[in-house]
Amino acid sequence: MVDLPNCPKCNSEYTYDDGSLFVCPECSHEWSVELEVENSEGSKDITDANGNVLNDGDSVSVIKDLKVKGTSLVVKVGTKVKNIRLVDGDHDIDCKIDGFGAMKLKSEFVKKV
Repeated sequence: MVDLPNCPKCNSEYTYDDGSLFVCPECSHEWSVELEVENSEGSKDITDANGNVLNDGDSVSVIKDLKVKGTSLVVKVGTKVKNIRLVDGDHDIDCKIDGFGAMKLKSEFVKKV
């Protein structure tokens, strides 16, 4: 019997292989075999809100109004951010936004341009 990985989303043990994808029947999450191999090697891919893999130097667009802590400023939807840098931590994108300066963003609030 083949030892299949647990679902990364809900940790279910009832995953199955569907060609080039692993599928979880409990939460309907699908992920690729290649992604599982890369993750088992220790590399962590950072993805945007749509699931696209982000890399250093990419350009992204903000998909939600984001309040800036400690100020009354708001980073508006559609703000484009160029030349991002990926870092470890909760806020996994380091960048400079025109009019705001250096910021840290969460990848779940951006999409790749």
